[in-house]
Amino acid sequence: MNFLLAGIGASIGAMLRYAITNYGKKHWEWIGNKFSNLPTPTLLINLTGALILGLIFGIGANTFIYALLGTGVMGGYTTFSTMNTELVELYKSKNYRGLVFYAVSSYLGGLVLVYCGYYLGNLLKY
Repeated sequence: MNFLLAGIGASIGAMLRYAITNYGKKHWEWIGNKFSNLPTPTLLINLTGALILGLIFGIGANTFIYALLGTGVMGGYTTFSTMNTELVELYKSKNYRGLVFYAVSSYLGGLVLVYCGYYLGNLLKY
């Protein structure tokens, strides 16, 4: 059953990621230009995914909910492979400032936000 829930959740997460990425590429151009053409849709997706995953874990969701939302939706929503491809592209284009900013924002920001989500989830339990 968990296998099915994770699969359903992953398809929902992937559709959300696709929609946000397409919307962001069309409407958030000014953000990317301000910060050296950063792939802001992927950054937003991964950071919000870290926060939501921490929240799901922090509230102590049961196995079924965690399989659907944590493993499934957040697994399909966040995208580590795209982020790393974009980091390589920033390197190839010699945008070292953008590369460092994007890498630090993604990795450190993700860790901070997963902790914040976990903390908030613990608060919501009580």
